[in-house]
Formats: sequence, C-alpha cells, structure tokens
Amino acid sequence: MENIHRNTPCELAETKNDYRRRVEILKSRIDLLAGEDKVLMTMYLKNGCSFRQMAKLAHISEANMARKLHKIAERLAGNEYIALLKSRSEFSKKELSIAKDHFMLGKSMKKIAGKNNTTYYGIRETLKKIQKFINENNDEAEQAESPCEMAAL
Repeated sequence: MENIHRNTPCELAETKNDYRRRVEILKSRIDLLAGEDKVLMTMYLKNGCSFRQMAKLAHISEANMARKLHKIAERLAGNEYIALLKSRSEFSKKELSIAKDHFMLGKSMKKIAGKNNTTYYGIRETLKKIQKFINENNDEAEQAESPCEMAAL
C-alpha cells in the first residue's frame, strides 16, 4: 500500500490493491493455458495490447475479442483447478487432465470425452466427483477478514 496516498479512503485503497492482486494472479496462471488462449492473454496482460489491436489481428470484432478475453480471464481466476493441484495426490493423472480441460481450457464434456477416448457419461461422473471435492474444500476454507474491516472494529 506504499504507492497509495495516505488520505485515500480505506475502501478505495483496498479496491485498487484487490484489482492489482487479481491481475498478478492472472499473469502467474497464464502458463496453465494452451494454444490461442495463452497467446491472447500474454498479448493482453503482459504486452499491453488493446482489444482493438488483437481484434484486427484475429479479423474479428472488438466486442467478440473482449468477450473472449473476459471468458479466458474468468477461467484463469477460478480456483477450482488450483484447489485440485494442491491435493493432486487424491486424483489420477486422467482426472487432473479432465479437470484442466474443463476448468482451464473451457472444453466441453463431449470434446473431453473424444480426447480421452471415453464416454460422455464417464467424463460427467469424473467432473461430478471433482466438483464434490471442490465444494467440500470450499466449505472448510475460512474467509480472512480484510485490513479495513479489522480497522473498523
């Protein structure tokens, strides 16, 4: 918080820090992506390209490019796959691969089934197991209070 002026309200300072923290998380997770998604996020976050520049290169509209990047960022910001990686010993390599395809790469269950030479039903059951694990871990996780909330007490 050393870059924020002393007289800035705590909520504004917290908002700015939260935004910076989320951008850093996205930057650190770019390597989890593959192919075009990885290139687009690198161009946007690390190289500072605008939607307009990337849309011209891809020959699509700015709105479509913005929508695409927001969907990728949403997948990257999600903690489902990261939670699985933290407890990877509980899952097989195939289950982790399915989770990555679903949560990080945004593939449909049909495409994942084709890639893994298995049935749609098998993929659905694996994703149910993974989602159950994620939900159980979210219930156990404790939410830390922010510095502004603590200062108000």
